[in-house]
Amino acid sequence: MTFRSFIASLVIMVLAAAGLPSGTARAQAAQPPAASGDPDARPYDAQIYRLSEILGAVHYLRELCGAAEGQIWRNQMRDLVNAEGTSALRRARLVDSFNKGYRGYARTYRTCTRPAVLAINRFMEQGSSIANGLVEDHR
Repeated sequence: MTFRSFIASLVIMVLAAAGLPSGTARAQAAQPPAASGDPDARPYDAQIYRLSEILGAVHYLRELCGAAEGQIWRNQMRDLVNAEGTSALRRARLVDSFNKGYRGYARTYRTCTRPAVLAINRFMEQGSSIANGLVEDHR
């Protein structure tokens, strides 16, 4: 999995989530909201929140390992929040997931190590898989 294909997958996922309301409506019609009765719940919430957490971890780890990408991962998260944050509570949950990923790895890694690089690669693969799955579900 390359950095560019991961970015492309995220962009496709964000565009699909933002631009395919009929697909979202079909997915929601096929699966009822979460058992909690949350009217803002989506059938794909677990994947979206995990993707948010991955973005936070990758934002921290890539910078730690000298990728010099600036705010690209935070910007991807902002796009995801804009596409999926339909209420204040939902936006807060997305941001909390991002921060959980960021803080978790900030506590674990202070320097770029081989395990940190392996974690980045694992997150890239997992994030790409989640994004591709979400896109497929919305077709």
